Formats: sequence, C-alpha cells, structure tokens
Amino acid sequence: MTGARLEVCVDTIAGFHAAVAGGADRVELCAALDLGGLTPTPGLIAAARGLAIPVRCMIRPRAGDFCFSRAEVDQMKADIDAVNAAGLAGIVLGAATPGGQLDVAVLQELRNHANQLGATLHRVIDTVPDRLTLVETAVTLGFDTVLSSGGAGRAIDACPALGDMVKVANGRLDIMPGSGVGAENGLEILRATGAKWLHSSCSAGVKMPSKLVEKGFCPVSMAQTNTGKTSALADICHGFSVKE
Repeated sequence: MTGARLEVCVDTIAGFHAAVAGGADRVELCAALDLGGLTPTPGLIAAARGLAIPVRCMIRPRAGDFCFSRAEVDQMKADIDAVNAAGLAGIVLGAATPGGQLDVAVLQELRNHANQLGATLHRVIDTVPDRLTLVETAVTLGFDTVLSSGGAGRAIDACPALGDMVKVANGRLDIMPGSGVGAENGLEILRATGAKWLHSSCSAGVKMPSKLVEKGFCPVSMAQTNTGKTSALADICHGFSVKE
C-alpha cells in the first residue's frame, strides 16, 4: 500500500473550505468541536452539499455521556434523515449503556435507519472495555470505520493498542487514529499502527477580540481549521508507504 488518507473534523463553513484547500480526503462535519463534536445545524448540513470531498456528519444530540433516551434516539434518526436528504456521504455516531458497554441495540437501530450511508463508530469505543472484541461488533453492525485513540488521551500514546485493532479489523473496516494527531506525529502513528486513515482537527488557536471576550460571547482563543496544518498532515498521509 502507498498512501494513507486524512479526515478533518470541522464545525464551521470556513472550516470545511480550509480542509478542502489543505488537501483533506474527507470532512467530519460537527458543531461544537470544543465539546467533542455535536450534530451540526440544518444550515451547516445544507452548506456541505456538493462539497468536493465526501462529508460525514456527526450524530450526537448533546454533550456529556453517550447513554441516549428514547426521545434522543428518535432525534438522532431525524438528524440522519437530514443527512440523507442533503446527499452527504455518511454519519458518525456512537452509543453506550449506563453499565459502560456499547449500546448494540441503539447502534443497530441507528445504523439500519441510515440505510446505505457510510458510517463511523466514534470515540465512544474509547470509553468502554475490550476494544478488540468491539471491533468485531462494529463489523457486524455495518460500520466501515472506527475512530479511536486506542483508549488514551492521545493516539500517539496508544499506538500498540491501535495496531492491535488494525490487525483484528483485517481490512474489514478502517481503524482511524484520532486525538492529538498532527504533522508532528502523523508519520509515527502510521508507521506504528498500520492504519490507512488519520483523523485530526488540523486547527490553530486564534485570538478573539477583547470586547467579545469581555461580554462572554467567546473565549480568549478559539480553535479554527488551518489550511497550512491540513496541508502538512495531508502531505504526510498521501506520501506514506508501508515500506518506510
């Protein structure tokens, strides 16, 4: 294999244009990346229609845990309908039980509702035990990608665990390392894990005007998708060879 691919998570219109300009292969469209990513607004979903690269949309109705009520599951199904109607490429979702396991029943219901959309199981897998067994579960549920940090705060700190997940997946789905991934460690992660995708925000902190900060409209600095950072990591991915 020569070349890996890059997915960039964004939460603004400017962000996904920056990701495209930087050479990303796919966009994960979210709201509120500072909360780990929530379902984007209908307007942002509509704006992503016709983007030059595939777009997967986060389906997560709120911040906090991943234990969803019946009403929240119905809300997620309606959000999936919006993604389908917009013609986007896929969804990103996860669900857990109060006991700390994957909620297989909810995931199956949502996956079935998504029909032919591509589907990523997100980092809920990093919150539950026995990730290797759950790779098999993800295959059975019809996911084609699992986003994971290997259970660590940063993917670079769990390369052996991620490599084991790649081996268990055995090409049946993609294990996509994410969390703290950038040009400074992307090559090391690819070499150590055998992954074919990397996931990153490719963002840089931008200082906000003091008058907005003082009125509580924003923090002192906000992360924004950076074309240069995207380009640097995309170049690493696209130039990667397993022979290195």
